Formats: sequence, structure tokens, C-alpha cells
Amino acid sequence: MKFISKHTAIVYLIISLVWITSTDILIDKVDITDKLYDNLQFIKGVIFSVVTSILIHFIIKKHNAHKKAEENNNELSILINSMPDFVSFKDGKGRWLKVNDFGKELYTLENIDYVGKTDTDLAEMVPFFKDAFLYCVKSDKEAWEKGVLSRCEESFPVISGEIKTFDVIKVPLYDEDNNRKGLLTIGRDITQLKAAETMLLRKEKLSVVGELAAGIAHEIRNPLTSIKGFIQLMKESKQSAPKEHFNIVLSELDRINQIVSEMLVLSKPQSKTYKQFQLNGFINHVLKLTNHEALLYGIELDFINKSGNPKLYGDSNQLIQVFINIIKNSIEAMPKGGTIKIVTEKNSDRINISIIDTGHGIPKDRLERLGEPFFTHKEKGMGLGLTISNKIIHEHKGSMEITSEVGVGTRVKINLPIYNME
Repeated sequence: MKFISKHTAIVYLIISLVWITSTDILIDKVDITDKLYDNLQFIKGVIFSVVTSILIHFIIKKHNAHKKAEENNNELSILINSMPDFVSFKDGKGRWLKVNDFGKELYTLENIDYVGKTDTDLAEMVPFFKDAFLYCVKSDKEAWEKGVLSRCEESFPVISGEIKTFDVIKVPLYDEDNNRKGLLTIGRDITQLKAAETMLLRKEKLSVVGELAAGIAHEIRNPLTSIKGFIQLMKESKQSAPKEHFNIVLSELDRINQIVSEMLVLSKPQSKTYKQFQLNGFINHVLKLTNHEALLYGIELDFINKSGNPKLYGDSNQLIQVFINIIKNSIEAMPKGGTIKIVTEKNSDRINISIIDTGHGIPKDRLERLGEPFFTHKEKGMGLGLTISNKIIHEHKGSMEITSEVGVGTRVKINLPIYNME
């Protein structure tokens, strides 16, 4: 604006001098009366005043518009700098235009001229964040390809050594001709939230293990009774024990070891490991873990396979927790015993897994609130089972639907994608 004002003043001065000089020369050359001369001078002055007024009006209008734009820009800067989130603007070619104070501090850009630089340039200028900047190149490309608001999670180490996780929203902007205009990126620090989720997931998992302990203890007590009996028999017998007795003892010890190993796998905190696995083997493993508790309540678990044996992809340990939670709820809803059906059905490229009980059912008002954090009618538990289960299923690109009728029973239908190797 200062350049425009200075430039305009020089042009105005030159035009004014040319106008005054040239009109005076023309008027002096013409043989006219004094009265006409005075009239021409007056007209010249009026024209000069009108043009000057129009020019001053234009300058004032331009100045006010610039001042307002500057005020808006300052307000916007104050707003984004006061935000506890990362905010950045890039042009259509991925060059940084503006980043708020949070972003400067996060990437240590306070003393770096980042304007006009791409993520690739900044990766060389700030080597510590090289991987983070190069990942931004990839995520920005994906955002442009989608052409609409996109959301993802990004994790990277910061100067303090902590691993930060951000919930990132990218908004691609286009001009009237649908050309790339800019990219707005907003990142919210969810590191503490993810840590809290992990802790709650671990607590809920351990809670499940604790509640299953009664069934496991009952299952372990049976082989222990057999072992104790044979040991006492061997001790009292004056003859050497038959080989079959040793085989039975070893077999029962192996059985105990298997039960304990299954519980350790379930309770052990593990990082997410996504890989393919067979559906039938997965369901049978869940049934082995829950069958102990079901037997205590006189409940039979019936696996009805209508889908063959498709492959799924995901973290089987997390999905095991989901199915155990659901089956446990069904067991608790059937104090008089009965049968819980686990039915698998193939639906195009997805699989439906239904857990159906004949328990007392769930009233409509409670059914609507199922899945809300800390909503529970149990004396024990934190009310996080279904909340966490929903989250796990969602992360596996699936869905969970619960239908129930009081006095009839409850059906929980989980829909997951079938793994396609192509």
C-alpha cells in the first residue's frame, strides 16, 4: 500500500504539471479576449478540481479498504495464534504461507524463514522433523486427491523426546476455475487422549480377565483334582505306578498350562498388530476362553457357521476382547441357563457375526444409551465395555448393531470386511 500511494502521488504530480503547463500554453497561443481567457482558466481549474477530488476519493477508499483488510488480518492472526491447535496455510503448490505460534514452536520455526518453502524444503532446513515433513507431503497429496475435507491421525517425536499424536483435518481450497488455491491444515494434540484410551482399554481388558477368573478357576480345579488323586494313589501304592497314570497326570498338566496361556495372551498389554487370520479359528478361540464361565451358568455355546472360513484382517487380540465382552453380557443375561448362538453369514465382501441369546432382554430406554461411556447397570465394571468395543470395531472398518426385546433376548450383529488379498 505504501508503494501504491507513493507511486500514485508521483503520477498525480506529473499529470498535474503536464495539465497546467500544456493548457496554459494552448490558451496563450489562442487570440482571445480577456473575459474568455478568464473563463477558460476557470473551466481548467474546475476540471482539475473534479479530477483531483475523484482521485482523492479513490485513494481514501483504497486506503480504508486496505486498513480494514489489515485489521481483519490482524484479528485472524490473533485468533489462530491464540488457538491451542496447529494451524497452517499453504498455497496450491504446497508452499507455506502462514502458521500460528503453536505450529512455530512445535516445529521450531521461530527463527526460520518458512514463507514460500515446501515441506521438502523444510525437511532439509529442520532435519529433526525430516520424517514428519516428508509424511506431510504424502498426506497433503492424499487430501488433494480426495478434493474434500479429510481427517487422519499423525504421530511423530518432538524435541522433548515425547511422541505426539495429532488429529489432523486438511481442507483443500479451490478457485472459481477449480484450480488449487490453498490447503488449510488444523491439527489437535490428542496425545493425552490416546494415552487415556489405552489405559482404559487395558483396565477394561483386565476387568474382563478378572470376571472370567471364576470360570477359569473352576476349569483348572478339575485337572488339579485328578492330578492330586493320582499322586496320592502313587504315594500309597507299594508298587510302581502304571505308565498310564503318569500319562494322565502329564495330560492334565498340559491342559492347565494351555488354559493359563490363553488367559495370559488375553491379559497381556500388546501394541496393535494388524494381520490376516481365519474366522473359524478366531471364533473357536473365543469360545474356548468363554466356555468355562458359560458352563458355570449351565449355558451352551453353539457355533453355527454359514459363511465357510473367510479371512479377516485386523488385530485379533482386540477383536477377541470385543467378542468376550459381548458373550459375557449374554451369559449374565441368562441366569437360568440356555443356549447362546454365534452365527456367521457371508454378505458379498463382508461377514456378519451375530451373537444371539435368550436372556431377559434390554428395555428400550436402556438400549438407546448402550455404548455411552460409564453407562452401566452392573454392580461391577466401569461401563466402558461396549464403548471400547464400538471403537475397536470402527477401527476395523466395521459396524455393530444391537437389537433386543424384553423377555425374548438380544442379538448383537457385528459386520466386518472380508480380507481380499488382491
